Amino acid sequence: MKWIKLVVVLIASALISCTEKKNPSFTQDQLVLIPQPKSVTLNSGSFKVDAQTQFVIAHDSLEVITGILNDLFEKSAGFKLDIANSGDENTIQLVQNTAIAEEAYKLDVTNEKVVVEANSKLGFVYGLETIRQLLPAAIESSSKVLDLELYIPNVHIDDAPQYPYRGSHLDVSRHFFGKEYIKKHLDRMAFLKLNTFHFHLVDDQGWRIEIKKYPKLTEVGAFRVDQENKHWNARTQNDPDAEATYGGFYTQEDIKEIVAYASEKGIRVIPEIEMPAHVMSAIAAYPWLSCKEESIAVPSGGVWPITDIYCAGKESTFEFLEDVLTEVMALFPGEYIHAGGDEATKTNWETCPHCQRRMREEGLANTSELQSYFMKRMERFLSKHNKTLIGWDEILEGGLPEKATVMSWRGFEGGWEATAAGHDVIMTPVSHMYFDYYQGNPDNEPVAFNAFLPLEKVYEFRPAVDSMSVEQKKHVLGGQANLWSEYIATESHSEYMLFPRLFALSETLWSPEEKLDWTNFSVRVRKMMQRFDVMGINYATSAFAVQPESEIDLETGKITISLQSEFPDTQIRYALRDSELNADSEVYSNPIAFDSTTSVKAAVFKDGKIMGAEMQKYFDFHQAVAKPVTYKFEYNASYASTGATALVDVLRGSKYFKDGRWQGWINNPAVITIDLEGAKELREVTVGSLEEQGTGIYFPQHIKVEVSRDGKTFEDVAQMERAFEPNPGAKIENFKMKFESRKNVQFVRVTIEPLAETPKGGGAWLFLDEILVK
Repeated sequence: MKWIKLVVVLIASALISCTEKKNPSFTQDQLVLIPQPKSVTLNSGSFKVDAQTQFVIAHDSLEVITGILNDLFEKSAGFKLDIANSGDENTIQLVQNTAIAEEAYKLDVTNEKVVVEANSKLGFVYGLETIRQLLPAAIESSSKVLDLELYIPNVHIDDAPQYPYRGSHLDVSRHFFGKEYIKKHLDRMAFLKLNTFHFHLVDDQGWRIEIKKYPKLTEVGAFRVDQENKHWNARTQNDPDAEATYGGFYTQEDIKEIVAYASEKGIRVIPEIEMPAHVMSAIAAYPWLSCKEESIAVPSGGVWPITDIYCAGKESTFEFLEDVLTEVMALFPGEYIHAGGDEATKTNWETCPHCQRRMREEGLANTSELQSYFMKRMERFLSKHNKTLIGWDEILEGGLPEKATVMSWRGFEGGWEATAAGHDVIMTPVSHMYFDYYQGNPDNEPVAFNAFLPLEKVYEFRPAVDSMSVEQKKHVLGGQANLWSEYIATESHSEYMLFPRLFALSETLWSPEEKLDWTNFSVRVRKMMQRFDVMGINYATSAFAVQPESEIDLETGKITISLQSEFPDTQIRYALRDSELNADSEVYSNPIAFDSTTSVKAAVFKDGKIMGAEMQKYFDFHQAVAKPVTYKFEYNASYASTGATALVDVLRGSKYFKDGRWQGWINNPAVITIDLEGAKELREVTVGSLEEQGTGIYFPQHIKVEVSRDGKTFEDVAQMERAFEPNPGAKIENFKMKFESRKNVQFVRVTIEPLAETPKGGGAWLFLDEILVK
């Protein structure tokens, strides 16, 4: 009998071993979930998905959302799961549970089956998206993967969002993006459990939605003169009769398709129809909408201040807007319509007889109250049609419409004020939520708005403000990331600005606040990047980039440079001078010091490979380093850099003009005299300059170099003229002035003249970071 027991034990052991081989177990580190669920319990074993696995759905209306996984299975594994109304083993079951909250779900995975419990379509969508993230990254492949094994770790997940509004905004007005890209973006929103797509369809530079009653809105308003070769804010005013070829729009059928597609993913779409400002595209189509009724062109670039706005005094304006919104409401079935309300310069209202009559008739004290009247009137119209108006926080000025929801963008203050008044608020402050800002060193980044928003800063976002009362916090619906497209002309660039920052946002809005941890998130998002690669997302690796901090001791002439990256626990390697940077280079551990001309290369390494951009810095110890400098015209106090020795301190500026390394002049040339404190032989002077035409910074027009032995009599040794050239981005140039050798020189005077007049008129800024004397 003992041998029988032994055989039974051996068979049982073999079966267990076979089962473990067939259904492997996973470790906690292998669960790469973003946003992090409310609670996760990992158990041993896993569920295998194969061609015989079935979906079992609670009701037929859920069939459409099985495509979240079935579309992936079909492409990567070559099969789709059948759908049934009953079944147990080898099934993925969608089970109705009325006791669960609207967007919540429970997920139970065992070796035998997968069960998603939810009370709504939204809950089932989120459960399926979690399963998607639990499957191997290869599931995202657009073509069949050989020998693909699809295992889902055995887990119990109990999950629900922290905030009901989790939004992503795309501006398609400044640059138009086709509906296929919009659908791709909706897919990725669903992946992250974001539930609101803010569709910015109208702005000065383009009207993007077909309105059948007013066909010129798209015939005229959707196109502008092509000035894409210039910086956004350096583009000149267009002639209304000039040929407009750049743009595009969505037909009403396109909009219906996008809205339906979003609904399948559990995403509501909120259209934004701007008013009373940001509407030059509409006025270009129908000039009678403005106070002056003058013909204007759709602008090709930045406009400030925005004075061409809707006339608030004419009834025809409101008739137009009600007609437009009636067509818009028929296309967007959701609760909200965004009506803008921001950045209206009311100069024309001050002198418009129609607006002034309106103010008298309505007893309005000023034009701020007139804007309040405007927005309140539109809010009442929307309210009659069971819609809620959302407006940017400027709608607080002059009195808030009764039922409006405020989108607070200029900071958290507008949101605080609105919640105190009992209004719902969506937080989208520029400090954390403007994804058109740089996310890394501008020297290595595509052109962006001149401000910084790194990944970690996004992860610090918390919609509710500590100083709010309990009652106020109930009015904070959530948050939203905004991607304005002034500088973003391509889908690839758009993706780069969105990812991985959108992953950080999704977690701050979904996961319980006590579970938010930057170090933990940084580990998961790095692993998630392997999935990004398969998904074909052009994501930014800016958080890997080495961030140098350098300083010079002007007494000793020694520079110290410190290196770090945004992601914690990374390995940084560096190489000095002509050494090659590779996996064998020195590992950085302490600040590096040197006192002679040196190049420094550094990068984050993982498994022997460079992650992110390679940092390269060149420190040129020329003959004028730390020497006395005098100025004929003082630099502007706002751009003083480090003061009188900033141009001879070896430390160079970046493409970000606010980085503290640039000295600036306006309305004066820079006339700089350097005392070399002893006789030197010279043959070259180089002037380092920055240009960013959109912010009014231009390269020099003329440079002259003079030398002297005594500081009184100067000899002209080199001059340079430079003609203006359009430049769409930020650029650094070293203007090198060579001349025949001069001996016994102690003083160098450099005169740098700015561009006399910018293309838009007015003076140009001149920015310098170093004058190198050799």
